Amino acid sequence: MKGDKKIIDILNDLLAGELSATDQYLIHGEMYADMGLSVISERILHESLHEREHARALIQRILFLEGKPNLAKRDALNIGKDVKSMLESDLALEYTVVKHLKKAIEACEQAQDFVSREMLLVQLDDTEMDHAYWLENNSA
Repeated sequence: MKGDKKIIDILNDLLAGELSATDQYLIHGEMYADMGLSVISERILHESLHEREHARALIQRILFLEGKPNLAKRDALNIGKDVKSMLESDLALEYTVVKHLKKAIEACEQAQDFVSREMLLVQLDDTEMDHAYWLENNSA
């Protein structure tokens, strides 16, 4: 199904964010493991996998819309130096993702692409109610 180019571009922008989040969580998870913090390491590595699932859903949707997923583009990573700065940078990343998802959902509504909109709503719920919520409660 030929999709709206603007929506495909937006989905590719979101994909860059999800791939970057995957990388940042992976690095932080391994840093926690290196510090001997296995519980937080497992949680953050789980987040990396969850972000990868979001990226996969975006790739599938872009392909369905006959677009080309751009896996080369990434957003800048903000790698922390200690537990506090890692948690803070991950939380800032999630807040950015929330902002971008909300704009993308609005664009999907305007383009009447309700399937992409629903997919993004699920990702928004994951981001707000799981990822950001956990980080908010554990970074204080």
